[in-house]
Amino acid sequence: MKRTAARYATFALLGCLAWAACIGSRPACAAELTPGTHAGTLQGALYRIDVPAHWNGDLVMLMHGYQPVGARITTPMTAADTTSDFLKLGYAVAQSQYASQGWAVGDAIADNERLRQYFIHTYGRPAHTYLYGFSLGSLETLASIERYPHAYTGALAKCAVAVSTPEFIARAVVTPLVAFDALIPGVLPDLAAPDSPPFIPPKVFAKALQVHPQEAALLEKRLQEPGTLPLSLYYMALRELERRAGGMPVDNRNTVYHGFGDDVAFNRRVHRYAGSPVAMAYVRRNGTLTGRIDVPLVMQWNNSDPTIPERFHSIYPEQVRAAGRGKWLTVLPPVGSGHCNFTDVQTIAAFNTLVSKASNGKH
Repeated sequence: MKRTAARYATFALLGCLAWAACIGSRPACAAELTPGTHAGTLQGALYRIDVPAHWNGDLVMLMHGYQPVGARITTPMTAADTTSDFLKLGYAVAQSQYASQGWAVGDAIADNERLRQYFIHTYGRPAHTYLYGFSLGSLETLASIERYPHAYTGALAKCAVAVSTPEFIARAVVTPLVAFDALIPGVLPDLAAPDSPPFIPPKVFAKALQVHPQEAALLEKRLQEPGTLPLSLYYMALRELERRAGGMPVDNRNTVYHGFGDDVAFNRRVHRYAGSPVAMAYVRRNGTLTGRIDVPLVMQWNNSDPTIPERFHSIYPEQVRAAGRGKWLTVLPPVGSGHCNFTDVQTIAAFNTLVSKASNGKH
């Protein structure tokens, strides 16, 4: 993995000179990239680039997970927890805050690519560039390697939202909410009404589920979501996405639901929503996956993930195989439990698997 400083300095100088020939001025060379944190803003998105004292010449682009609208943002941008692990291995790490919070899939993909280009243009092209995303950042990671197949040596997706946005919002967000509403009515407002609140506290859902244990058990069994259902998170994400997309992004008027007890009675009780064409087009543009990848991809989930249930874990791997790209894919056995509950050792072990796949000619 590691190169001598002299070898990398020569490589970086050639890259800088090539870029200078294109733009007519010579940028700072990679050999001049000093250890420490380099932070700033690119088109409204905070970013940070962290460089270890003994940089191996490779770069990790890191894409963070869902961040609620209004969550506190610090300047300079706070590094994701795994940043230090990559730095200890000698990698530089670049990460964007994104220009918006919430279901910021479109912004995330564009801001991450803008930061990657900025790194190259400012410091020189890394020998290898890896992409690492967790939770919602994994959806953005998968979309990025499909959209920019030649930009990356490989990608690691942990606790992944590895489902196209339209399908995920319909099946993982709206289905639990309308099922809860059908089985325990009177708690949820109209999901599409502009004046419905943007947030409902988790304790409201928890109390309703506690008062209705049979319905709670049915929801848990049907949705494969152990423990407390993250209905507050689903509701908040849906309301934010509605504001972003310009309306209800799901149309369930013709959906036939199964497995929630008496199917006929349940489907009569389910609230039906007419999707907004504008909003539905928005979610298709911002997170539709194809499975067509051309670089090594390593994926791993936790056991008993309440946010990304097991029923969603096989969808993208099956898409990749159906697209004839199965040779690029490695799905590691699940470890731990919860959502994105990995130890540092587990994360680095998964990343080392990716590097090994890339080094063994899978790129």
